[in-house]
Amino acid sequence: MRIFTAALATETNTFSPICVDKRAFEASLYAPPGKHPETPTLCTAPITVGRRVAREKGWTLIEGSASWADPAGLVSRKTYESLRDEILGQLTAALPVDAVVLGLHGAMVADGYEDTEGDLLARVRAIVGDDVLIAAELDPHSHLTAKRFSAADILVYFKEFPHTDFVDRAEDLWRIAVDTLEGRVTPAMSVFDCRMIDVFPTSRDPMRSFVDGIMAIEASDADVLSISVIHGFMAGDVPEMGTKMLVVTNNKPEKGAELARQLGMDLFSKRGTFIMPQIDEKQAVARAMAADKGPVVIADMWDNPGGGTAGDATVLLAELLARGVTDAAVGTIWDPMAVQICMAAGEGAEIPLRFGAKSAPGTGQPIDGLVRVVKLVENAEMRFGESFAPFGDAAHIQLAGIDIILNSTRAQSFDPSLFSVMGIDPTARKILVIKSTNHFYASFSKIAAEILYCSAGTPYPNNPARTPYRRARRDIWPMVDDPHGINEVA
Repeated sequence: MRIFTAALATETNTFSPICVDKRAFEASLYAPPGKHPETPTLCTAPITVGRRVAREKGWTLIEGSASWADPAGLVSRKTYESLRDEILGQLTAALPVDAVVLGLHGAMVADGYEDTEGDLLARVRAIVGDDVLIAAELDPHSHLTAKRFSAADILVYFKEFPHTDFVDRAEDLWRIAVDTLEGRVTPAMSVFDCRMIDVFPTSRDPMRSFVDGIMAIEASDADVLSISVIHGFMAGDVPEMGTKMLVVTNNKPEKGAELARQLGMDLFSKRGTFIMPQIDEKQAVARAMAADKGPVVIADMWDNPGGGTAGDATVLLAELLARGVTDAAVGTIWDPMAVQICMAAGEGAEIPLRFGAKSAPGTGQPIDGLVRVVKLVENAEMRFGESFAPFGDAAHIQLAGIDIILNSTRAQSFDPSLFSVMGIDPTARKILVIKSTNHFYASFSKIAAEILYCSAGTPYPNNPARTPYRRARRDIWPMVDDPHGINEVA
């Protein structure tokens, strides 16, 4: 067998003012053919898992380019088309192939392309024809469009949020692909539109039990090859935004459709109960200060670079300063210019510095103060499960007794190693302020005495009922109360 594999991924918050060009991919991951590291990133596990599968099977794996940019705003047309055409050219040169296995995200939007993954998959299908298997792994915070559904044979999405299972799901994808290529199964995809948009953390019920339930179905029903919940991405202003259920069966599309409908309606019945309880910055700081022990982790959940925001909001830091808190560490505030100034000053320097709150309204005000530069790290990285996440050149500064990490490459706070690599012991601080919606939970929950989810400022469109969408559909919950007509009188 000859298998082509490649990856092209980012998550687009169409409300974000931060545009994405080729440099954004190069700052996070750009690997030419055969140069992808052994450790996968979030959307490139099909490549690294594929290497092992090909070795075991004695198959030929032809690797194309792998590109990932941290979430932000629109991808420039030139950047998307050049990265897309690079992969398509590599695929054409690799022909004939028996299968194409891709790592995608599912929420990329480029200038002129509302459905980039659909565009890419359709072009791949046009190149390889109808008889070649096309499979892809995707992030559930994405849009399942009709175009990509019709172009692909197998789509598998991460189940966990935090996304701790991206390697496991790549294993699932390859298992189904191998069984298909060796004639044991004939995959058939069925989809159900839940007609809703919500946030589904699997670190708590009811989503924890829901995901455990669909995994039990996969394990017990031989007809069911994979079940995925496509959460949707509420910061993507595109026509097919929303939550969907996807079931892949062994040539049982009617059974898959009914199972997808049952599961989708079960999910819909729990709408509005999934997301973590949230408090504002004043409540969060007050509760953290009053806690008996630390560290108390305050998640600045809506200034999350993993959702495409800048990560430069200062609302929580300003509250810490106003309350005179000293036993605290903040990681991170994105400000490349401030990092450059600190780098020029050097470790140990005491300098006046203005930083943060430059990207958009609702992020607070820039912070001014006399800071001490404690530690400087070039090309800093933190752990993220089996992978590493870069946060660029970074500076650890102290202001009024608070430790603050400034970074130059936007990244959400995945892991306590974010602090330790910058010379801060996270377990020795009473309060840790991080920027993440829920990906932090898998690692920070191991050291936290308490976790507080904080909604501070308005850097992210987190209320779909009030978000000023221009392109997204309006016939789903919570924009309307009863999109399925459950309460209609016959």
